[in-house]
Amino acid sequence: MGENSFVTAAPPPSSEKTSAIDDALLKQFFAEVSEVERDNEVIRILSCFKLNPFEYLNLSFDSSIDEVKKQYRKLSLLVHPDKCKHPQAKEAFGALAKAQQLLLDQQERDYILSQVVAAKEELRSKWKKQLKKDTASKLKSLVTEGKYDQEHEQSEEFQQQLKLKVREILTDQEWRRRKMAMRISEEEGRLKKDEEETKEMWKRKRDHEEQWEGTRENRVSSWRDFMKGGKKAKKGEIRPPKLKTEDPNKSYVQRPVKRG
Repeated sequence: MGENSFVTAAPPPSSEKTSAIDDALLKQFFAEVSEVERDNEVIRILSCFKLNPFEYLNLSFDSSIDEVKKQYRKLSLLVHPDKCKHPQAKEAFGALAKAQQLLLDQQERDYILSQVVAAKEELRSKWKKQLKKDTASKLKSLVTEGKYDQEHEQSEEFQQQLKLKVREILTDQEWRRRKMAMRISEEEGRLKKDEEETKEMWKRKRDHEEQWEGTRENRVSSWRDFMKGGKKAKKGEIRPPKLKTEDPNKSYVQRPVKRG
């Protein structure tokens, strides 16, 4: 064989080339999409379960980040208000944007996937109980070394059950979250009310002390006048009580008066 007789393998397409191919495919796809299909997609998006972003993007729970981005791009162009005449296209477009934002946020994504795991565990437990009752299915599961169980989880029936179970769990968690938020709000309101009442109490006490201090000069002046000559107290002024003295003309018993 000659030096140039063998065929060399073609190099893999670059990322730029792949992107150009994707753009061409998208353009072809949108050229074939009718207005009815756009309207139907808007209706589908708006009917999705609000707490599950995977539903909005019509993706499975094991979809990758790249798949999320690619699907968002496709669907957002499909229902974009500038291209779709449906009156709620803007609302559907916003729902898709929020769904992508949640799935690209690692914390939010992990939370949703943790609920998916919990849903799967519940369904698996239910499946095992059913196997115990069905001897044939149980034997098949043992013989196939788990392949029968894997096939069951990949079935359309299981995926639909998983979707509904995830809805149930997310709804329950959201209800708990709202109840907790309500309790926190109520507690904050109570603390704020107590704080306001405490401030009002201290304000009243401070006003009373200021008022008492404001009349101090009058009280001191009245006492000085009394000590000087026993002058009649002015109306409203406080005078100390008179001391009783011995009087031989009084028949009642009098207190002894100390003499100096």
